[in-house]
Amino acid sequence: MRTWVIPDVHGCLLTLQTLVEDLIGLQKEDALIFLGDVIDRGPASKGVIDYILKLEKSGIKTTVIKGNHEEYMAKVFREEQTKSGLRKMLNLKSSSFKDWMMYGGSETLQSFNAFTVGAIPEMYIEWIESLNYYIKWKNFLIVHAGFNFEIEDIFADTQSMMWIREYKIDPVKLGNRKIIHGHVPVTLDFIHQSIISNSFQFIDLDNGVYLTDKPGFGNLLALELNTMELLVQPNLDF
Repeated sequence: MRTWVIPDVHGCLLTLQTLVEDLIGLQKEDALIFLGDVIDRGPASKGVIDYILKLEKSGIKTTVIKGNHEEYMAKVFREEQTKSGLRKMLNLKSSSFKDWMMYGGSETLQSFNAFTVGAIPEMYIEWIESLNYYIKWKNFLIVHAGFNFEIEDIFADTQSMMWIREYKIDPVKLGNRKIIHGHVPVTLDFIHQSIISNSFQFIDLDNGVYLTDKPGFGNLLALELNTMELLVQPNLDF
């Protein structure tokens, strides 16, 4: 069984479909692991979620890790639900809402044809809230951002799993596994090095699919965990 890891899709549906259907050539027995941040920035966040759900319904084993962008969307939705009094009457926006809009939330609202976050069907929020923070796969720990190695139990800090950017790895706390993550865009050259070199204790697969005007970036990747084959699909959505 082939097991493919796909990093931050960021609402780029056409790019994802081409990667899965043309480059991977998805087979019924394949498994897909998404590293989170499937939404925001790109034009089709709703379409990406619907596509993943469709793959799952068709019998493809899919796992989606929760990223910071998913957390933002769910948090803003729940804040809107619990808004009361003057804040509700004046329709005042929270700081979370403003941050989310700045980092791609406005494109996500457009993909839902929604003028407010409350107009997003709650099933999408419940789906986000059900997502894993990390998974173990053989000799890998698969997570959106990384882990907090400053504490004894690295699995206790779920915020770091979605948000952390810099950390010094303690291999003992990893159980001598290698981390696979997204979250921080890096160049294709760096990604190739982290895959082939035994000196790396992590593989960052995020090539910044939305960074199409930056040399060395702007692709959506897929890494097959048994063979370490890396597939590269340039962005087709921008």
